[in-house]
Amino acid sequence: MTLLIGALTLGAILALLALGVYISFRIFAIADITVDGSLTFGAAVTGILLVKYGVNPLLATGAGFVAGMLAGAVSGVLQTRFRINPLLAGILVMTALYSVNLHVMGRSNIPFLGATTLSTYCEHIGLRLFGAASIDLAGWDVSSTDLTVLLAMSLLVGFTALMLWAFFRTDIGTAMRASGDNPQMVIALGGDVQRYRVFGLALSNGLVGLAGSLWAQYQNFADAQMGIGMVVWGLASVIIGEALTAAPSIGFAIVGAIIGSVLFRQLVAIALSFGLNPNDLKLVTAAFVFVALVLPDFLAKYGARAKRRPA
Repeated sequence: MTLLIGALTLGAILALLALGVYISFRIFAIADITVDGSLTFGAAVTGILLVKYGVNPLLATGAGFVAGMLAGAVSGVLQTRFRINPLLAGILVMTALYSVNLHVMGRSNIPFLGATTLSTYCEHIGLRLFGAASIDLAGWDVSSTDLTVLLAMSLLVGFTALMLWAFFRTDIGTAMRASGDNPQMVIALGGDVQRYRVFGLALSNGLVGLAGSLWAQYQNFADAQMGIGMVVWGLASVIIGEALTAAPSIGFAIVGAIIGSVLFRQLVAIALSFGLNPNDLKLVTAAFVFVALVLPDFLAKYGARAKRRPA
């Protein structure tokens, strides 16, 4: 049960990463590699504020979100103002952020031991809410802190998803979506496509930075390597979610990204419990995304050939 709750909690936290990747991948058609650096950037900024300066965890978490937005804005400016290919812009920012993160943290790893984090708040709330350090849940002994963290992360992700859905129904959100689908039309209507793209990438990486901040507080440390390969993780979550919901609208797409993240984390936990070598995890994730990307076209072509065959 502890493993299940841990997997659900991590899946909920990384759902914010999936939402960020959804914005860049599905709205602007960019596999934004900035994500690999902005996730660590959010964790590094939060970590140094908590450990070195003793900042309130809520403010430190907000700072992680802002840090991610800054990284995304830089990537957007490189793409729009300097006409750099989106892939190369992402690589440039991600590479630069690796050194930036080391400077922010002062070393490659920061333990949060002794610092007050959101997990500390959840520990206190859990004790008050459940009255004990552990409770009986369907016959399983479960830590009240772990259960409270799961509830808190679920509420936060649900609130963020609701705000994102509401934003994309506003005039600015609609124009942002249109600038990805049909930039010529937006320009003809007087819209600033470049500004929408910069803001969209900033919002995308802000969510990723927030995920990094929460992840670091959950695991109680920030590490310079924690963002490597996370864009693939986000893509896998988005693709799984689309397969489950068919994404007929922005609301279903947002819900699908969240479900995809949680389900993907469960699949990883199951694979690890059956003896998958953790060193192979990135390789398996990349292979899964490859299959998920090519399988729909393969099935469509196979179905079309089957229909052309004589009865």
